[in-house]
Amino acid sequence: MILTDEQRVDVVKYRIENAENTLKEVLSHIENGFYNTAVNRMYYACYYAASALLISAQITVKSHEGVRQQLGLHFVQSGIIPSELGRFYSRLFSKRSTGDYDDFVNHTLQTVEELYPQAEHFVDVVKSHIEKWLEEYANRQEPEGYFSTRNV
Repeated sequence: MILTDEQRVDVVKYRIENAENTLKEVLSHIENGFYNTAVNRMYYACYYAASALLISAQITVKSHEGVRQQLGLHFVQSGIIPSELGRFYSRLFSKRSTGDYDDFVNHTLQTVEELYPQAEHFVDVVKSHIEKWLEEYANRQEPEGYFSTRNV
C-alpha cells in the first residue's frame, strides 16, 4: 500500500502512540504476575516503534522478522540506532516468541525487570528520531529528508 505523505505521518504518529501506551500496559501485567504477557507487550511496544521508524523512511515490510531485519539493515548498521538496541530488539523478539509459542516457558520477574528499562529506552530513542523527522515535515522540507536513502 502506497501512503501519501500525510497518511504516512498519521500512521507514524499512531504507531508511536501505540508504543507508548503498550509500554504502560506492561506495569499492570508485572504487578499481576503475568510475566509472559509483560514480555509480549514490551515486544509489541518496541515493534510499534520500530515499524513507525521504517514507515517514516518509506521502508515496507510484511512480517515481524522483516521489521527486525530491516531495522538492522537500515538503522543499526548505519549507526542511527545504537547496535546494543538492535541486539536488544532481536533478543526481545526471541523472548516474546518463546513465551508465546513454546510449552513450559515462563518468564520471571527478574527477566521482566531487566527488560522493561531497555524497552523504555528503545522506544525513547526511536521516538526521538521520529520527532526529528516530524519536525522536518512540519517545516515543509521533503518529509523523507531525515531518513532519505542518503541518510539511511
